[in-house]
Amino acid sequence: MPQSKISGKVAHEATKHSYLSVQIDPNYVDAATQPSAFKVYPKFYRRVKLNLNNPVHSFISLTSAITLEKAYKGGLDKLRVNPSAGALYPTEVYIQIRGIQGIVNGIYHLEVENNCLTLIYELIDDGLDSYIIPTKSINGFIFFISCVYYRSSWKYKNRSIRYCWLDSGHHLGAIAASAYIHDKDVQLVFDFDKLALNADLGFENKEFITACVIVGEVQEKQVRRLRLKVPFVCGTDYFEANQFIEAGYQITALQQSRQQQLVHPQFHFDKEKFFQTVWNRRSIRRFKKQSTLSVVEPTISQENYLHILQHLQQPIPTENFEEVEIYSVVHRVEGMLPGLYKGMHLIKAGNFSEKTGYLCINQAIARDGAVTLFFVSDYINYQTAMQIAGFLGQRVYLASNFWEVSCSGIGAYYDDETQEFLETNKDILYAMTIGI
Repeated sequence: MPQSKISGKVAHEATKHSYLSVQIDPNYVDAATQPSAFKVYPKFYRRVKLNLNNPVHSFISLTSAITLEKAYKGGLDKLRVNPSAGALYPTEVYIQIRGIQGIVNGIYHLEVENNCLTLIYELIDDGLDSYIIPTKSINGFIFFISCVYYRSSWKYKNRSIRYCWLDSGHHLGAIAASAYIHDKDVQLVFDFDKLALNADLGFENKEFITACVIVGEVQEKQVRRLRLKVPFVCGTDYFEANQFIEAGYQITALQQSRQQQLVHPQFHFDKEKFFQTVWNRRSIRRFKKQSTLSVVEPTISQENYLHILQHLQQPIPTENFEEVEIYSVVHRVEGMLPGLYKGMHLIKAGNFSEKTGYLCINQAIARDGAVTLFFVSDYINYQTAMQIAGFLGQRVYLASNFWEVSCSGIGAYYDDETQEFLETNKDILYAMTIGI
């Protein structure tokens, strides 16, 4: 499809699931062909091993840390603080660091597998600041999220354009969570010169920047763009191009998002418990049953459910914005009628657990969880909207787990039938289930 024909709306329409499409293409892949999930620069690059007893190092590490290793299908899965569709982890993190004691001013790649920073470019009078905020410089950190899209498109093909952006939003949420634990404010930025940045960071067509996070002091100072390009290093051991994803990314990278005033959220979590929540976050895929004769149907308290909703209503710290609304299908919340809700407003009453299970392509977690959430939007910029949906999804993960409510994201559902059930014309961006 020509690039000029791929708007965000077209990309969404072209990647919809239906009952028929899933039957025609059940999406089986050979796990032995999975591309590598970690990008590593050559061994001669200078590295800084992250020491978790150092608060700055701890802040950086917790944005992306591996928290569990487990055997899976003959291999070893390395699960991280940030959730990912199919545990494929297409996202990478780069950090510009300036003015931080003990760290050379430069652009670093966060090497997750080895818990270290790799210096890929040393700053002099240049930097990445002017790609984002012309005429200003940032003293502190700028985190950049990129997607090595083939890690996801290997399995999910064209629909992985959605999952790359959702996973980018998840990763933004992980950065925000680490910043909160370490008493730092963040600003998310979605609208900037991504294409020039991709070129200067040496990504070719195999990786692309999706968003950045400013953590530091913004100063009135002109910083020139990079004096040299960063050498190309591939983020996978092999690669197959997908023209649909590349064109969809490029056209949405050029579109402006809606704008809003920057407002920071105000959270009041116990930070030690919140740290443990971040570290122990998991996507739940199987249900616990007491016995083969008695299945325990999960129920959550209305108090905990309200805590989760209130957490979602906190401001998103960005000037570039797309509104994402959330519908809740309540199956089992103490003191609430089962039915479809928007916030606490009941739209229609009824037991819709079988319906939500069906809509989410017959996934048991959507049917059997206490609440299934659907994220919808009438967006201008699809790339931004999907990332905000992922960012909110990470909030759901952490708030639910903090209140000891299990949670899982759901990226696959019958798009048009879900819209019909919710009685909305807005596109369905994401689904989640809590109380599993």
